[in-house]
Amino acid sequence: MGHTNDPAVIERLMRTKGRWAIVGLSTNEWRAAFDTSLFIRDRLGMEIIPVNLPGDPVHGEPGYGSLLDIPAAKQPIDVVDCFVNSQKVGAVVDQAIAVGAKAVWMQLGVVDEAAAKRAKDAGLDVVMDSCPAQQAWKFNL
Repeated sequence: MGHTNDPAVIERLMRTKGRWAIVGLSTNEWRAAFDTSLFIRDRLGMEIIPVNLPGDPVHGEPGYGSLLDIPAAKQPIDVVDCFVNSQKVGAVVDQAIAVGAKAVWMQLGVVDEAAAKRAKDAGLDVVMDSCPAQQAWKFNL
């Protein structure tokens, strides 16, 4: 049986202030991660950490090349928000597990049942094929 998102988990992740690493967040304003990360930071009140291959800063926040490059001072990571395609998300989930993240959130269209199972087996909360900006209305956020 495949992963099913738990509305209680979604609401808790969106309401509990924390640190979200946004994997795939770049300075490209045309990408969904650009605006969604602003929503997560400015509307939900989360700290965001941009993660992109060159490690570029985004929205005035320092960037890192991978989850493994994020310094201890920026740990723990509460949510790893994945804006990568389904074929690449497994490696991101494995890094999330390795750094001790508490949850992984795979964005709309990002589906990897095996990666979701690995994350759940490691004790992480999992949201898959969903966007926090589109979920917010359900919880009056």
